[in-house]
Amino acid sequence: MTAAPPPGPARKRSPWRAGQGFWTVAVGVPAIFSVMRLWIEAGGELQTTLLLVANVGPVNLLAALFTTATRLVTMGLVTVFALGAVLSVSTAGTPRRPPLFARWFTLAPFWFLASVFGIALATWQIIYLPMLAVAAVAVFQRELAALDWSLPRRAATVAVLLVGYGWLVAPTVAEAWRTGELFALGMLVVPPVLALGVTGPLPGPLVRPLAALAQPGIAIVLVAAAVPVVMTPVLPMTVTTVSTASGVPEEVRGHVISTDDVSTVILQERGGVRYVDNDDIAARVLCPTDEELVRYRLRVRDVHVEDSLLGALGRRVRPFTPISAACRIPA
Repeated sequence: MTAAPPPGPARKRSPWRAGQGFWTVAVGVPAIFSVMRLWIEAGGELQTTLLLVANVGPVNLLAALFTTATRLVTMGLVTVFALGAVLSVSTAGTPRRPPLFARWFTLAPFWFLASVFGIALATWQIIYLPMLAVAAVAVFQRELAALDWSLPRRAATVAVLLVGYGWLVAPTVAEAWRTGELFALGMLVVPPVLALGVTGPLPGPLVRPLAALAQPGIAIVLVAAAVPVVMTPVLPMTVTTVSTASGVPEEVRGHVISTDDVSTVILQERGGVRYVDNDDIAARVLCPTDEELVRYRLRVRDVHVEDSLLGALGRRVRPFTPISAACRIPA
C-alpha cells in the first residue's frame, strides 16, 4: 500500500475551462485522420481520391474512424491523463508552473475522463484491459483518497479485487505459460502489481526530467501507432469472382466503392480502379484484412483475448464464420 497523495488543486469540472490546445488535439486529430485515410487508400491519386470522396459519406467515415481509431485515441488520452495525474500530484503545492500534461489533466472535466475510460473499456482488446486498470488508479487517485477508508478496509478491498482478478485470469495465465506466450503473460500479470504502487507523488528531482522526456516520447509513440490506423481501409475488403470470355473466372481482390444498375466500381488491392459489368459477376465474398487475423489462441473465460468487450458481445450475436478460400488468393 502506498501513502495517499497530498492535497492539491481541485480538478476543474466545467467543460468550458478545458485548454484550447487539449480540445484542438481531441477534436482535430480524428478529422485529420479521416482525410488522410481517404488519400492513402486512393494511392495518392487525385482522381481516385475524388471518387472515394464522392462515394464515401461522412457517416461511413465516422463509423470507420470509430471502429478502427477509437483504440488509438483513447490510448493516447488515457496515457496523457495518467501521466498528467501523477505529475499533478507530484507538483501540488510547488510554486513552479505544472507540466503540460498536468495542466491538461487539471482542466479536463470529470465527465470527460469517465467517458474516455468507459469507451476504452468497451473497445480495447481484453489483453490490454489490465493496463487500463493501472491508468484508472493513477487518474482517479484523488477520488480514491477522498474515500477516507481505514487501512484494514483498504487492504481488504485490494485483497478481494486481486483474488477476483486471479480467479478470472488464472486459466489464461497457465495456458500462456504453457505455450510460451510471454507477452500475453506479462500483460495479464504485471499490471495488477503496478496498480498497487502507481499512486502518490514522485520524488521531487524526478518530476521535471520525467515530464521533459515522457511528453515528447508519448507524442512520438502515438504518431508511430497512428501509421497503421491511417492506412486501415475505409471500405470493406472483398474478392469478386468475374466471368471472362475465355471461360476461366477471374478473382478481383479489392474494395467495392459503389454499385449501380450497370456496373460495380472496385478499388483493386494492387492499385487502380476497375469497373466490372454486373452481369459478369458470379460471386463475391467478404474477407478480413491481415490486421484482423488472430495471433493468440488464448481466452479469458471463453472470451478471446484479442476481442474487445463489444467484439465479444458481437460474436455471441453473430458467431465467427470460416474464412472463404477465395480470401487466400495472393494479393
